[in-house]
Formats: sequence, C-alpha cells, structure tokens
Amino acid sequence: MNNVISARNLVKVYAGERVVDGISLNIVRGECFGLLGPNGAGKTTTLRLLLGLIAPDGGAIELLGYPIPGQARTARLRVGVVPQIDNLDPDFTVAENLLVYGRYFGMKDSDIEARLPELLEFANLTHKRDVKVPALSGGMKRRLTLARALVNDPDVIFLDEPTTGLDPQARHLIWQRLRELTARGKTLILTTHFMDEAERLCHRLAVMDNGRIISQGSPADLIANNIEPQVVEVFGEQAGCWAKNHAALHTERIEVSGESVFCYLNEAQPLLLELKAHPELRYLHRPANLEDVFLKLTGREMRE
Repeated sequence: MNNVISARNLVKVYAGERVVDGISLNIVRGECFGLLGPNGAGKTTTLRLLLGLIAPDGGAIELLGYPIPGQARTARLRVGVVPQIDNLDPDFTVAENLLVYGRYFGMKDSDIEARLPELLEFANLTHKRDVKVPALSGGMKRRLTLARALVNDPDVIFLDEPTTGLDPQARHLIWQRLRELTARGKTLILTTHFMDEAERLCHRLAVMDNGRIISQGSPADLIANNIEPQVVEVFGEQAGCWAKNHAALHTERIEVSGESVFCYLNEAQPLLLELKAHPELRYLHRPANLEDVFLKLTGREMRE
C-alpha cells in the first residue's frame, strides 16, 4: 500500500494529561480517512501533530515520505488545509484571497492566475470572482476556503469539520466536491461530527476517545462489527415505562435517552408486533448506522 501518512505510537501530553495516547495510523493515497470522536477526544491535536504544527512527546510521523516535524515545512508545500473556522481576508475579493494564499507557497502570480478559473468553477464561485468576502453567504465562504486549500494543487487535504453550520444544499455540494477530489487521487483527512457525512465520504474511519483509537475500519465494517443490525426508536412519555415491562423480551440491548428508547435487535418483527398493541407510542424502525456505533463506543453523555 502507498502510505501518504504514517503515524506510530503518537503521544502528546498537556499539563500532565495524555491528550493523544499512543495512536497509530496509516492513510493511503486516494482515500478519504475520517477521524471521529466527541469533543476533547484528541482529534484536532492529532491533526496538528500530523501537520507538524506541534511536536509529539513520543512516537514517529511521516507525511508524504517526510519525517514530521523535522521536514514539516517541505511536506506542507504539498498539503492543503481547510480549518474548522473560516479565516478568509475580509478586505479581499474572492480572487484576491486565492491569489494571496498562493503566494505563501512561493507560486508566481501568473501560475496562480492560470489556476483561478478551475478553482472558481470547482467552488461554483465564478460569478463571485470580484466580490469581497463579507458579501458572501456562509456556504460560499466555505467553498472558497476549500478552493483556497487547493491553490497549490496539494496531494493531501486536511479538513477540520468542513460543513459545520451549512444548510443541506451547501453540504451536499461540498460532499460532491470532496468525492471529486478523491476520484482525482487526492487524499483527504476529515474530522466531522456529522455521522452521515462520515458514512457517505469516508473509505475508512478511526473513532477516538480519551486520546486513543477505540475502533477502526470502513463504515460498513464498523457497523457490522460493533452493533446489532436493526434499531427501533420508541418515543413518548410512556416509552420508558413500556420498555421496562415489554421491550426486554424482544430486544438484545436497550438504551434510554430522555423520552426516547433505542432498541437494538437482530430481528425486529416480534418487537414491531408488540408495539402495535401500544398506539399511544410512536416508533421508527431503521437499520443501524454509524451514529449508533459512535454513541455505543463513546457514550450518550454530553462532553463539555
């Protein structure tokens, strides 16, 4: 396999706490690799380590064949970054943001100008070329940030929660563009809190919690290996009482969250027949998904 990123036994300590605790990763060319986890799991610190923005306290990293952080500056010439929060220059137009950013990579203005039509078309911003950033919608700004990360035609793109705050139309357009990048052989490293996004885009995933990788594999493998295949969600004030008296007879595993009961099963028909006798309850029957896996592995409690 052609590894683009290799990390072995990475450790990062802050204030005596192992924020990253011995993780290992191998990411291959042309794949979208997802890094999932609750807030504080160590995802952003891991990205910063892989980019060479901070030095590890243990372990070894290679990015595009370069040792990190020793040759991080050289490696980053072939890397694009989409940060969690847009940091576009509000005083510049769309085209000027791309032009100025390209100069950071030592590119000639003529070479950047030659790339502008492709980048603007990719971001669906050709008609906004001479518009300043404050006049753009949130979705346009996010697409511009993605286009900016591609100015240097990178081999690897790091995306930290790229669709947070976007409406469904903007999210779907971003997804389409990211799939186009992997089809062109680009390697994506993605963090997201949207499990449907990870399930749609990622070839492989690693779930992190407390600085460690607790499960890793394709979305389909994670679902098949970690959770029952069927889910029945039961809603209503009486759902908890119903679950105590009836659900256990037909369900492999039950989780209660507020007024919702999640029943995880191998075979749902017996439970669905039982629910027909309780018209006061509402329910939804669906296949298990990546969000179910995530909540099982990391818990349903809020992380601050």
